[in-house]
Amino acid sequence: MTQPHSPPNANTAPPALDSVDAVMSALAGHQYIADRGLATAIYLALKRRKPLLLEGEPGVGKTEVARVLADVLGSRLIRLQCYEGIDQSTAVYEWNYARQLLYIRALETGETPHGEAGPAGAGRAGASERLRDVFGPDFLIRRPLLQALESDSGHPPVLLIDELDRADAEFEAYLLELLSDYAVTIPEIGTLRAAAPPVVVLTSNRTRDIHDALRRRCLYYWIEYPSLEKEYAIVLARVPSAPQHLARQVVAFVQSLRGEDLFKAPGVAETLDWLEALVTLGQTELTEQAARDALGALLKYQDDIQKVTSGNLLGKLVEKVRSAISH
Repeated sequence: MTQPHSPPNANTAPPALDSVDAVMSALAGHQYIADRGLATAIYLALKRRKPLLLEGEPGVGKTEVARVLADVLGSRLIRLQCYEGIDQSTAVYEWNYARQLLYIRALETGETPHGEAGPAGAGRAGASERLRDVFGPDFLIRRPLLQALESDSGHPPVLLIDELDRADAEFEAYLLELLSDYAVTIPEIGTLRAAAPPVVVLTSNRTRDIHDALRRRCLYYWIEYPSLEKEYAIVLARVPSAPQHLARQVVAFVQSLRGEDLFKAPGVAETLDWLEALVTLGQTELTEQAARDALGALLKYQDDIQKVTSGNLLGKLVEKVRSAISH
């Protein structure tokens, strides 16, 4: 559930993100091309210490925002991947029952907590006091949300709650305390509060609506499919080994393909995968055969692949791109 993440150079001080332009520049320095609207949302989330809720189609770069932001800030990335049925024991904490049982048995046999035999009856004499330790911090297994609150690093971590729309509404309701007070209540211990609130990024593919109560606690931004020029800038930054002519053809092809009635239009992630596949195949220009051979890197549903490859749609799109973009 957690994704340890170390910045490329932990000794390098993070940049001063004291303006929207500084945020845009810092993201670009880590090969993330953000428009001004997204950079403004990130800037406000950092300055106001509010969670940032990002929605958009799959593959438009929502998760990557958190990853790049952790690099920019020189912070640890803690990722919670949501799914149907996720609960408190997976996301927040649970007790180490096996260790608790061993500890209790050690007390009953008169051993010290470290497993060393003590004087006869000495362990039993203090057993009642030691039993209180069974529900102490040493027996607590910290899951991603609690790890984010208890982080003792110099920089607050970036907490990524990914694909929240996959989780149940009950789990979403549990997040309200965390996002309101940056605190978690554990009945046996009490309420644990973050000394320094983490930077929280939530993402949703909008397979279901996120409740208004949670939305009110967040800053919000919808990430659109990028324009042709922006997507071209993204692929040049992410796949610098690609010939620029091929990169522009690939972007133009994907932009046209998104206008077709597909079950799942390709996102930026698929554009990058397809371009890398074509480069791996040794292509310097988009051809119908190469496009067909590598189409599984771009489209992930058979119905979409059949629609594009039947009726010569693939050939028409390739020819349109080649005619519009020539050497």
